[in-house]
Amino acid sequence: MASVGFDPIWFGVLVVLTLEMGLISPPVGVNLFVVKSVANNMPLVHIFVGAIPFWLAMLLALVLLVAFPQITLFLPNTMIK
Repeated sequence: MASVGFDPIWFGVLVVLTLEMGLISPPVGVNLFVVKSVANNMPLVHIFVGAIPFWLAMLLALVLLVAFPQITLFLPNTMIK
């Protein structure tokens, strides 16, 4: 990614965020099936519906990090200086 002109730290944060969004998205939502195994009496549909606000919050964070990469790079830049 550095050869293309993107910061590798920024790209890594975006990859981790999108992977987590995929892990709570139906139909594959592996993390949601883990929650189902812990909460046996809860229907899977309710777990999927309960994950929607978290998914939307992560989508908002992803949009903000793409629009303003300085948010992601603030702490690493203070450690380098």
